[in-house]
Amino acid sequence: MARWNSERRLLDHEHSQTWQHRLQEVAEPNLMREIFPYEEVARIDFDYKFVMPNPPEQMLITDTTFRDGQQARPPYTVRQIVDIFDMLHSLSGPKGIIRQSEFFLYSTKDKEAVQRCLERGYTYPEVTGWIRAKAEDLPLVRDMGLRETGILTSVSDYHIFYKMNGTRSAILEQYLNIVRSALNLGITPRCHFEDITRADIFGFCIPFAIELMKLREESGIDIKIRLCDTLGYGVPYPGAALPRSVPRLIRAFIEDAGVPGHLLEWHGHNDFHKGFVNGTTAWLYGCGAVNGALLGFGERTGNTPIEALIIEYIGFRGHTDGINTTVITDIAQYFEKELNYHIPANYPFVGKDFNATSAGIHADGVLKNPEIYNIFDTDKILGRPITITITDKTGRAGIVHWLNSRLNLVGDARIDKRHPAVVKINNKINEMYEAGRVTSISNEEMETLARKYLPEYFVSEFDLLKAKAEQLAAALAEELAERDEIRTMDPAQQEPVLQQTLDANPFVQFMYITNMEGRKITRNITQITDRAKYESALLDEDLSNRDWFIAPMKSGKVYVSDFYTSRFTGALCITVSVPVRNEEDEIQGILGLDIRFQDLAKMERDGEL
Repeated sequence: MARWNSERRLLDHEHSQTWQHRLQEVAEPNLMREIFPYEEVARIDFDYKFVMPNPPEQMLITDTTFRDGQQARPPYTVRQIVDIFDMLHSLSGPKGIIRQSEFFLYSTKDKEAVQRCLERGYTYPEVTGWIRAKAEDLPLVRDMGLRETGILTSVSDYHIFYKMNGTRSAILEQYLNIVRSALNLGITPRCHFEDITRADIFGFCIPFAIELMKLREESGIDIKIRLCDTLGYGVPYPGAALPRSVPRLIRAFIEDAGVPGHLLEWHGHNDFHKGFVNGTTAWLYGCGAVNGALLGFGERTGNTPIEALIIEYIGFRGHTDGINTTVITDIAQYFEKELNYHIPANYPFVGKDFNATSAGIHADGVLKNPEIYNIFDTDKILGRPITITITDKTGRAGIVHWLNSRLNLVGDARIDKRHPAVVKINNKINEMYEAGRVTSISNEEMETLARKYLPEYFVSEFDLLKAKAEQLAAALAEELAERDEIRTMDPAQQEPVLQQTLDANPFVQFMYITNMEGRKITRNITQITDRAKYESALLDEDLSNRDWFIAPMKSGKVYVSDFYTSRFTGALCITVSVPVRNEEDEIQGILGLDIRFQDLAKMERDGEL
């Protein structure tokens, strides 16, 4: 453990008291090479000054799933954002423990997502924005009708000198100007103190925070500060020194800068495996909110997982505050099924093996008292019954338990241990151990055996891909039908949008729109390689006898056909169609997409979906 220049730090702190924490201008950036040598692992400095925990009256969570979280995965569609936002609302509980969710505001899709989420009318999570420290970005917040926005205000000399090529005083004034502009618009600024754990705390950060509190007092509008541990350098250890000490950072802003704890947020990254513990430590020392993302998504190593914060919140408080924790499982299932995201099997609370015991005990023992091996009643709290890992000691009772849990079979649908397939699986397992095996049977191996002997209980890979194709195509069609250009029913406005969509989605073979009489009003929108094949598909062709036209006209819902061979290209296709509505939600036509299944399957295989 490095102990470097503690005396100098103490002197700096004493001087800061004398100077009343005024900004300390420096000619050269303070890179703290004693702590951050770069070519070596960063040091953890201790000066053995201890501060006492002092939790806030109310611990809250804020969400960055759609901002920082989206920087670690393919962008969500608008529909997916709304779905996830609904689940965040459900998980937040009646007291709104997940208090806010932040959004980008720059693209058309960003703005549509914000609008759709605002239309839900939820009190919590409140929709907030995120912008750069530039005055021209503020109208984006105002025009969306948001009451609060995050503002990127990086605070380390690494950023001030090397990224922004400025001086401390110039950058500070730039930040204060954008905050003043926000206050003039009646917008609550949330200043993101980026790279706080490499910053000069008393030379820049505390003076900056003091100036913000002055503006708060003058304006009567709260100003929030988010402490961003951008590279995960924060440590929770008692006696650790600034700037890496999470306890000392929180108390410095509260005690030295006069920032009320409820106006502080902690945003941590997991570069050193401390993302979660640093967040909960910030709570314990007075930080009002911890910022996180569902399943820990975030750039590089990720953010603090919101689902883990929910469980820890309940542990700290001793009660649930009405939170329905089973929503955590719903969220995980959505990410796996809708977003095709593979959650690691050992991921806490949601991984498929997180509550499985591999102790080699009999399944009968687990069924008699699962408390021996389970962290809590996972069936009640998360909707996830305990599972077991199979060995030669498990027997048919254990195999049946595994199968029924894996297949979610209940009541009369449950498989009995006398089922012929169970006997065969048990015999196969015994053969492995008689041949010298000593390790347990993995879930993947059990899955293979179960699929072999109980194929009727499993969906094939083809069926899964088909379902994914249907979901993807349906979502694409529904979003497209909501476009203003499509709703005009003017082919001159519709066709460019259709062509752009087709160009962006090479698995789409053919796109078209009909009027209420089933007559095609758009020219042939096809891939260039197929254009000649569609010469017989004429404008004004009567298509009113087609199932894809009749079904959505009757039901008003999206229609997905079964597989068929395209008469134009000979490819295996599905057709997706959806009503096009006017502002009064009256159907005025049908939008259709022909999807080439082989292309979709190839993109899935290559990881492009």
